[in-house]
Amino acid sequence: MQQSNAYIITFSVILTVVLGLLLSGTSQLLGPIQKKAVELDTKKQILGAVLDASEIRAMKPDQILEFYDKRITSKVVDIDGNEIEKDADGNDIVAENVDVAKNYKMAPEKRKYPVFIFHAEGNEEDAEAIIVQVYGAGLWDEIWGFLALDTDLNTIEGVTFGHKGETPGLGARITEGGVQNRYQGKKIFNESGEFQSVAMQKGEGKDYSGEDHKVDGLSGATITANGVNAMLDNYLKAYKAYFEKIKSSSSSEIAALN
Repeated sequence: MQQSNAYIITFSVILTVVLGLLLSGTSQLLGPIQKKAVELDTKKQILGAVLDASEIRAMKPDQILEFYDKRITSKVVDIDGNEIEKDADGNDIVAENVDVAKNYKMAPEKRKYPVFIFHAEGNEEDAEAIIVQVYGAGLWDEIWGFLALDTDLNTIEGVTFGHKGETPGLGARITEGGVQNRYQGKKIFNESGEFQSVAMQKGEGKDYSGEDHKVDGLSGATITANGVNAMLDNYLKAYKAYFEKIKSSSSSEIAALN
């Protein structure tokens, strides 16, 4: 039986309202769960720069968050190395909430740079590593990571890299432990104290263990490797003023970076 236009319109409006209410309710229910999942993933990546992957896998989600709260403090600095505590509206700035992807679109001098301090167990006054966040572009989409430095603010303790769409088996290998471990022990300043960063080399299979600023590359993924190199160079250079400010301070201040 053919329905009147009024009936069709009324039915469509009711259906739209009902579906809208269902979607809204689902969003409200899932929102906190999604937010906690993002928080957990971010903190796992930060801790991954200073902990072995097996240690993190052995912890339950709540244990990871508890460990993070006990061992990590954070701050945000500008390109001149000055700490930023408030935004333009007077709100507190939290390092874990900084949208690095959004900041990446800004000029370097306008970005906010998160710093995460990894403390010795049971002693928040004793910093064991300084972790900084990096961001860039790979072959297909965004890449990012966290890099941990020893308290000499020169020697790399570890890195974690992530990507949005690099090629599986090629550029996507930047997330593999075997690739990330190549950075351990490398230096970001040369013997003269000048910033030099660390760079993946073209090709793969060479030994760069005696080189402070070179790591083995990714076979078949030169563009991704170049993206990682540019990401590290750009962001570590942006943190340079902060590193130098801390180095010029007393050793006690280095231990109490929080």
